[in-house]
Amino acid sequence: MIDWQGLRKRIGMKFEFNIEPVSQTRPRVSTKPYLHVYDPANVKRYKSTLARLARLEMSARGVKPLTGALEVEVIFYRQVQKSVSKSERCRRLSGAVRPIVKPDVDNYTKALLDGLNGVIWADDNSITDLTVRKRYAEKGRIELEVREVN
Repeated sequence: MIDWQGLRKRIGMKFEFNIEPVSQTRPRVSTKPYLHVYDPANVKRYKSTLARLARLEMSARGVKPLTGALEVEVIFYRQVQKSVSKSERCRRLSGAVRPIVKPDVDNYTKALLDGLNGVIWADDNSITDLTVRKRYAEKGRIELEVREVN
């Protein structure tokens, strides 16, 4: 018999979300009908889409949100701008040029972690190790690997 739980702990779970990464921006404040703080529409839409995609993956795998200490590795792939030359495009896609432009990697990370709360992990406070990268690609996407720490 295969110990799926033990195997998952060693290997981890990998996810690929074919969605353009969106960074967390400053929350908005409204006084109507009462004082409240909310995410801008594009961030709210991104988080809900990301959560829906992750929920489908977790359901297909038959796994509940993880609750123990977690290691997470994330690679955010942002689309190469259409305004760059062909040679510059090739350099960016080959990895010779890294995306050192805004948005910042920490803002991408904040939106991702919040969007996946209660779906892949019960709460993002259980993440003890986090590795994040920002790269260029033809199409924007997010690659995520989650491992339970023993």
